[in-house]
Formats: sequence, C-alpha cells, structure tokens
Amino acid sequence: MKISVLDQSPIRKGGTPADAIAETIALAKASEALGYHRYWVAEHHNSNSFAGSCPEILIARLAAETKVIRVGSGGVMLSHYSPLKVAEQFRMLEVLAPGRIDLGLGRAPGSDQATAQALQAGPQAWGIDAFPSQLVLLRQFLDDSAGTPFPDNHPYRSIHAMPKGQGRPQMWMLGSGIHSAVYAAELGLPFSHAHFISPEGSEEACAAYRHRFKPSAWCETPTISMGVAALAAESEDDARKLATSRNLWVARLLTGRPIPFPSPDEALAYDFTDQERALLQTVQARSTVGTAEQVRTKFMDIAQRHGADELVVVTITYDYASRLRSYELLAEAFGLKRVANSD
Repeated sequence: MKISVLDQSPIRKGGTPADAIAETIALAKASEALGYHRYWVAEHHNSNSFAGSCPEILIARLAAETKVIRVGSGGVMLSHYSPLKVAEQFRMLEVLAPGRIDLGLGRAPGSDQATAQALQAGPQAWGIDAFPSQLVLLRQFLDDSAGTPFPDNHPYRSIHAMPKGQGRPQMWMLGSGIHSAVYAAELGLPFSHAHFISPEGSEEACAAYRHRFKPSAWCETPTISMGVAALAAESEDDARKLATSRNLWVARLLTGRPIPFPSPDEALAYDFTDQERALLQTVQARSTVGTAEQVRTKFMDIAQRHGADELVVVTITYDYASRLRSYELLAEAFGLKRVANSD
C-alpha cells in the first residue's frame, strides 16, 4: 500500500498566507524523510482559508527542496487554462525534476463563480462540456513532446510543448464522482477519487472506472488512489479536540461563511447554529480521527472496498506541529521506510 500526502496550504487564524506556504515546504521535506510516496499540492483561488493558488509554481520549489519523493498537483483545474500552457508548465517541471512530476487534473473551478470568471483569459471561458477535449489535447501535447507526434492531418502538428524530452509527467484524473471516473477510464489514466470531499457513491465511481478502463501508454491497468482526510494523535481524545478546528471551518464553509482555520479552543467555545449542528455529522464523516492504529484500520477498509492501492492523506490542524505529528504517527503505523539523508 502506497501512502502519499495532499497538502492544501491551510491558513490558520492569526497566521498569514506566507506562513501557510512556508509550512507546505517544510511538510514536503518532512514527508520525504518519513517515506511518503508522493506529495501533491492543491489549487484554490480567492480563498482566505488556502494559500495554494499556483500549484505549478509551488511544485518547482518543492522539487528543488526534495530529492526522491514525487511532487505534483492535486490538482490543476484545467477548465481555467489552455492545454498547451499546462503542457508547457509540466514539461518544464519534468525537465527540472526528471521522473518525479505528477500532473493531477480536476474539473472543479476551485473558486466561486465570480473568481472563475476573473480567471478567464478572454471573453469566453471553456465550457464544462469542453473538458474531455481539453484532456485529450493536453495528453497529445505531452505525447508529442515525449516523441509521439500529432497525426499528420492534425492542425497543431507543428506546435510543440517545450522543452521537449523523453520523460513526461505522470498524468492523473482527479474527481469525486462518476464523470471524472469515466473520463479517466476512457482515456486510460490513473484515477484519484476525492473520498474526503464526497464519500457518497465512491464505490460505484471506482467500479465504473475499472469496468470501462481502456489501457493506454499512460496507464496499462486500472489504477486507483483514494484522497482521504485523517487526523492522528497520541490519543483519540487529543485527536478529536484537534479535529474541532477543521469541523468548525467546514461547517462555516458549507453555510456560506468561510473563515481561516480557528484554534481548537475557539472551536470548542463556538456557539453553533442549528443549521451548523445539523451539518456536523456529515462533516465528521468525511474525516477519520483517532489514534494512528484506528486511522490505519479505517483506511485499509476504505482501500479494500474501492480496490485502491494508494491512499493520499490530507490533514489539517490549527498548528503545524500537530499536523506534522499526525503524519509522523501514520508513517509509523503504516510501516513507511524513512529516507536517509533527505535534507
């Protein structure tokens, strides 16, 4: 079982976006030392909760700060961008860190509607129905730059994503529902299901992916990872106290009043509205909280039910030390092999 990390660069109350990015860099280095397989960073825009707006830039820094761990996007929101430009960005990253770059792609905007409009490069945005065509074109640009050219009659045959090279990033389809699973299957890409966002229907989505999978040069057999949320601590009580920070944040987000991540003390003292209390059970079900062994037991069950051979773990706490400690405890529980001389 491969164990990896998804980091969303959370901004805590009283902290700054710069603090969040510094902690992302520190956590990437620690994750490599602990033996995690890959380290993904997310894309969010116009958010007072997450600082990671440019994964393609942050990945370059993370690759420079590490030596062996795979680094990549979890994910790039392709609907905002030109497939050629994304191909160029990740070709450059592949040249800078050969064999270590992942290009995870998402359909969601990663923002509110007004921000999505502001991200448009021109008067007309890509419609959601264009997403499959964007995926195909992006893959063709990456294939072309790695030595497999466009067909002779293709209008972009003379256009190349530079810099060229034999290697190419590992391309993943990310999603929380059936549509993304089908896109991944039809294009022969590995699929990472965002279980921590939408556990409902996750088994059906993974089953559809396996059933419809078409082998490709990118992925020969169905490959599934599960994006899962966890918080591990020395005791279950400690973990549940730390988790109150994220629980309050999600409850506020779902009621349209997002805030930076509050401290556990603030969360415990918070006077929840009836609407927020009604959401808490759903919020808590999205994350596994407890000792490392409790988390491991739950995660192994999730992996088995979905046919996954990798777990990508997102952990958010108010303070960085607790977040790092959670990953340390999970690395120990899963028996990850530490990487010597990773600093």
